[in-house]
Formats: sequence, structure tokens, C-alpha cells
Amino acid sequence: MGEISIQGCFFEKTMKPDSSRNNTDNKSRQASADAPYDRRQASRALQLTGSLSVLASAFFFYLATAVIRWAQQDVVIAASYFVFARFLLGFFVICALLAVRRKGPRPVRLHLLAGRTVFNCLAVYCFYQAVSVTSLAEGNILNMTYPVFLALFSWILLKHQRNHVAAAMVVVAFAGIWLILSPGKLDLRVESLWGLASGVSASFAIIYLNISRLHHDSDTILFYMFGLGAIIIYAMFFREISVPDARQLYYLTLCSVLGVGGQYLLTLGFKYVTAVEGGILSSTRILLAAVLGPVVAADPALSPAGWVGALLIFTANVVLTLRKFRQPVIPEKQQGEH
Repeated sequence: MGEISIQGCFFEKTMKPDSSRNNTDNKSRQASADAPYDRRQASRALQLTGSLSVLASAFFFYLATAVIRWAQQDVVIAASYFVFARFLLGFFVICALLAVRRKGPRPVRLHLLAGRTVFNCLAVYCFYQAVSVTSLAEGNILNMTYPVFLALFSWILLKHQRNHVAAAMVVVAFAGIWLILSPGKLDLRVESLWGLASGVSASFAIIYLNISRLHHDSDTILFYMFGLGAIIIYAMFFREISVPDARQLYYLTLCSVLGVGGQYLLTLGFKYVTAVEGGILSSTRILLAAVLGPVVAADPALSPAGWVGALLIFTANVVLTLRKFRQPVIPEKQQGEH
């Protein structure tokens, strides 16, 4: 979770590096890996590959949380252990990729990398905890509210991005959240706050991601996110992390492979689809969660109110994604290349 950069573009347009020299250096080393996608450069086969990769990443992220529910019926594994295993595997993968490419991480703004890591740790932990104590549908749908919170924070902090469409979509999404959390009731289960907290913290993680990308390449961000993230999770929950037995290792490995695999499928997919297409395809995890919960994890089916809530959140995400990439870029004072 939490490594989707496209949803944070509210803030990316307003931030500048401190010096043109650093920006020029970063642009030269990110030119091939992080260049904006141009549909004319890809064949139909590559475009289809990109779309299928983004869809597959949503399915992988969903299945990673399904493994947590399957494990509950067989072994005892804390949500924090699943998070630690995912970050540890991700760290090994990024180290292997850096070794193959014969390059190392290039940190420029450590506080940005640390902020990205801390909020991503919080987002993934709250997400996995939500799945553990509520349901697959509720945990995944509420985790996918982070674009809405990004819209809310941008409306509060960035005056030039205030408009009626964004405000309306935030209201629509919050109506959907309420229908999922408390359909037909005025009470709110404490357990449901885990999923909501994952959406809020993921929005801050993405804000830090987009600012960090002005100074760092993707490999550097992933290196610190996985490596430092594993250290933070272990330091906080070391009492819940021990040498696993064979069954525990099976579930930990399966969940981690699906989570890390989903991340790299998402990275591959965004090379060949537009930002709008990728953002909408990623939001299909909301519909997957609504449909597959009873089949995959024997969860209760969503109520009619829950279905309405899921569709409202999905609609808000799609509208906000389309709106972000249709609005003009705000002119900026030229203090060097942006």
C-alpha cells in the first residue's frame, strides 16, 4: 500500500527544490526511469500490458490482505509481523535490483525520506490491522479513501485549488464512508477507525512521496521506505516478532510476495498507461473488495447501504483523478528549472 504517487499531484505542482543545481542533477538521473508517459511511444500491446499490470497490482494488494484473514484460521500472527515481513522482503528486492544496476541510493533530503517512511509504516500497519479486526471489504475500501483526504487537505492548504467539484466529491466520499461504517445506525465501531486511519496516513505518505520525488529517484525512495520501515516496525513491535514456524513462514512469505509484487506490477503498469488511466484502474480495488469478500474470506456480504457507500467512494476517486489532470498548471516564478 501507499506507494502510488499519482494521487498526490495536488501538492507536486506547488513544490520546488531549493536549488536549480540539485534539480538538474536529479532530472538527469531520473530522465529514463521517471519520465512522463507518452501514449504515442507505446504500441497497443504495451498499452494493454500496462493496463493489465495495474489491474493485477490491485488484485495482488487485495490478495495480500486476504492472506491475513486466511492465516487467522490457522496460526497466530500479529498484523505488525506481516508489515515487517513485507518491508524486509521489499528491502531485499530493492537491494538486489540496485546491485544488478550497479548503483546505490542517493539521498538528498533525509527528512523527506524519513517522513515518507514513517507515514507509510503507519498507513500499512493501520491497513493490515483493519483487515484483521473488521473485514476484507471494509479494510480495503476505507484504505482507498486516501485520494479523498488528499483532496480535502489540498482544499484546506492550497487556496488556488479550491473549487466546487472537489468539495462536492469530498462530501460524496464521506457519505460513502458513513454508509460503510454505520449503515442505518448512529454509532461507530472503534475497530473501523483502523481503516479510516490508514486512508488518512496514506494521504500524508503520498504527499511526502511527491515532494521526495523532486529530489530523489524511485530506487532511493524505495530503499529507505523498505529498509528504514523494517527497522521502525521491528523497534516498535519486536515483542510480536519472533522466529516463525513453517506455517507462519508460509503465510508471511505469501503475503509479502503479493504485497511487493503488487508494488512492482504497479510501477511497470504506470510506464505504459496515462496517469488518469492508472489512477482509475487502481481504484478498482474498491470494487474487488466489495465483490470478492464473501468468496475469498467468507466475510459477510456488503449490505445494500455498504454497496452504495463503496460506489460513492469509487465515483469520488474517479472524478477527482479526472479533475486533477484536466486543470491547468499554475504559472510559477522562474527560479530555475522546476
